[in-house]
Amino acid sequence: MLVMSFAVFGNIMTTTSKPDQLLLRFCPIDTQNGICRATVRKLAEHLGFTGEAQVIHYAVRKLAKEVLPGYEADDGELMSKQLAAIREAIPQGRAKSVKSSLF
Repeated sequence: MLVMSFAVFGNIMTTTSKPDQLLLRFCPIDTQNGICRATVRKLAEHLGFTGEAQVIHYAVRKLAKEVLPGYEADDGELMSKQLAAIREAIPQGRAKSVKSSLF
């Protein structure tokens, strides 16, 4: 949700927006899929963070890097026509090694 407010100071108009927010309810005890607030506080202290929100951001970002692909999925394997076009554009059978082209 984006909330815009406008304030006029003389001839200058400024805009402000409220950042996205998420309510997080802690579990009473740590489980495989949940965490209690005491553990988040311990993590913040251990990692040297100034607040619990930093721990949550850090953990979710780390999970995203681990789970989400780093690139968009392609269309799959090339079709015969596409392979033929590539072979036609690039001369075949005349490949030289880097070593032979340097010396």
